[in-house]
Amino acid sequence: MNYFLTEDQEAIIETAREVAEKKIKPVREKHDADESFPWEVVDEIRKADLFGVYIHPNYGGLGGNGLELVLVVEELSKGCGGIALCLAATALGTFPIILFGTPDQKKKWLPDIASGKRLAAFAITEPEAGSDATSMVCKATKDGDHYILNGVKNFCSNGEVAEIYSVFATTDPKRGARGVSCFVVEKGTKGFTFGKKETKMGIRSSATYELVFDNCRVPASNMLGKEGHGLFVAQATFDISRPGVAAQALGIGTGALNETLNYAKVRRQFNQSILSFQSSQHTVANMATQLEAARALLYSVTRAMDKDVMAAVENSENSGKTVYEELKKVSSGRWTKYSAMSKLFCSDTAFSVANDAIQLCGGIGYMRDFPVEKYLRDAKITQIYEGTNQIQRNEIGMMITKELASK
Repeated sequence: MNYFLTEDQEAIIETAREVAEKKIKPVREKHDADESFPWEVVDEIRKADLFGVYIHPNYGGLGGNGLELVLVVEELSKGCGGIALCLAATALGTFPIILFGTPDQKKKWLPDIASGKRLAAFAITEPEAGSDATSMVCKATKDGDHYILNGVKNFCSNGEVAEIYSVFATTDPKRGARGVSCFVVEKGTKGFTFGKKETKMGIRSSATYELVFDNCRVPASNMLGKEGHGLFVAQATFDISRPGVAAQALGIGTGALNETLNYAKVRRQFNQSILSFQSSQHTVANMATQLEAARALLYSVTRAMDKDVMAAVENSENSGKTVYEELKKVSSGRWTKYSAMSKLFCSDTAFSVANDAIQLCGGIGYMRDFPVEKYLRDAKITQIYEGTNQIQRNEIGMMITKELASK
């Protein structure tokens, strides 16, 4: 399908594809098996200048937008969804800074992220605060020109390997959701350590850690937005980050289909390739159609969102106000519904396609030394993180109900 991408976008795809084929695929089995973080691939992504595709040139980025990020994540995920997460999770940790950062905050942290010198992470989940993020107990107490953080965050992608963290904590527990604030916490800050490293079903090359804050003193100047506005930070971030999960899922599903086709055309049974059987062709037809529909939705949503976001980013650079403030001026509303739709549809599609891929490949598809089963394991998490798909349906239904009520 021709999606009328620009020459620059096509070049970005080609660069990311080369990294996936030459640098990710040869090592994905090793990193999946021993759960090691792929620093050698991170170096290649740095050299390819892909970490900054969505960051403004004023901070060393390439000046692209959400679609460029989606294209990169999709291509890298075709090789390995877990390894691609080093970039995707960094973007998630960076979006709060882009949206709510002051000029000084953006100058402080974005250049190192854009160059890939420092990875970022997003920390909101707690042992008792998953889908209900507002029930968090990690607390930030004001102490002069600092806040003292105490508590635990878990399931943090990029965990110990990141150096810049967007961390959510309650500054006023009595106010519930309106008492949550967001802080940038840098690795090495006294009182900030790492707990358990998670052993996972999939995305095993991604470092998933528990973060521990024990009287961790964070400068008040590291707060993103105003005190008590953390929920706005999280919501605005998810609105523009969920297409990144969708892109990861789309890449995983496409990778699974590609590996299956390569096998099915040479695997012979009853004196013919298994791809020549009509039942196999029907399955492949369904897989390919689902993926193309997912891609069309994802690209359309991202392009539409970029129109508002890019205008807000440019206005922010000129006005000195935050991107979030400028976004409210140029956008007629939040992108919650469509962002959730892209994440929901792409992740469900990825899991379905990867499952069909194993079935088509038969016994070899179930084996660890053949890549298809890994795609299924990696696909599953895309239905869970950044809001389970049940939560996505809640979001979509809620927004549709609000739209009907306003008519």
